[in-house]
Amino acid sequence: MRHLELPIAGIGGVALYGQAWLPEAPPSALVVLAHGLAEHSGRYGALAERLTAQRYAVFALDHRGHGRSEGPRANIERFAHLVSDFSTFAGRVSRQYPDVPLFLCGHSMGGAVAFASASQLQAPLRGLVLSAPALAAGEAVPPLKLALVRVLSLIAPNAGALTLPADAVSRDAAVVRAYESDPLVFRKAVPARTLAELLAAMQGFPQLARQVRLPVLIQHGTADSLVPLAAARPLYQEIAATDRTLKLYEGLYHEVYNEPEREQVIADLLGWLGMRAAH
Repeated sequence: MRHLELPIAGIGGVALYGQAWLPEAPPSALVVLAHGLAEHSGRYGALAERLTAQRYAVFALDHRGHGRSEGPRANIERFAHLVSDFSTFAGRVSRQYPDVPLFLCGHSMGGAVAFASASQLQAPLRGLVLSAPALAAGEAVPPLKLALVRVLSLIAPNAGALTLPADAVSRDAAVVRAYESDPLVFRKAVPARTLAELLAAMQGFPQLARQVRLPVLIQHGTADSLVPLAAARPLYQEIAATDRTLKLYEGLYHEVYNEPEREQVIADLLGWLGMRAAH
């Protein structure tokens, strides 16, 4: 496996950090990955290693305000900026490998980004993979808090509005310890602007879902408290794709690729990708 750094300019000239994990042989397919809220693309190195072993080339971007990319910490500024940044990055990958099947993959907030990007790009894509995607809040955000977040987003966009509990990401204690000690993971309260932008974007996701017709794989733990399955399931049913697979993992937390049962989860991912990459 080879590792490359791929800097790229985002909307507004923000310097973004991208990276790639490449198999030694020419890739059989490409996976462009969007990470979740307050984390960074480097946390997907183990998953990338499993994928490259099967001749997939993996590309990932640190969102603005995250990881090694520029911007106020964990402040995405505008959700549309994330979608534009990610779509530009995916387009660059596609142009570099024009004849190789291309998949988008996103986790949590990154799932929302990949979902929105896929609804725009569709034609050059072979499929979309969503891991516990933050597509709907359901009743998780009370109306009063939602109103407060919107006001804070306007008058104090960097004010903390949401704290992500580390022990909710995985049941694997080693994963939680690594998450807590990772200097590139944002451990303070997430800025109001980011939360308001993500919640606002969710309002349009049902309409986008009815436009998504490429193959979709959704992987979600039933014990996920950060993106509860009950909130997301109704939107999953709106996705127009006839090739739509929902894999539920009983008792698993938010990061299904980092759970003790990760081998089965990744095997399901590889099986799904392999069937679609071959067509």
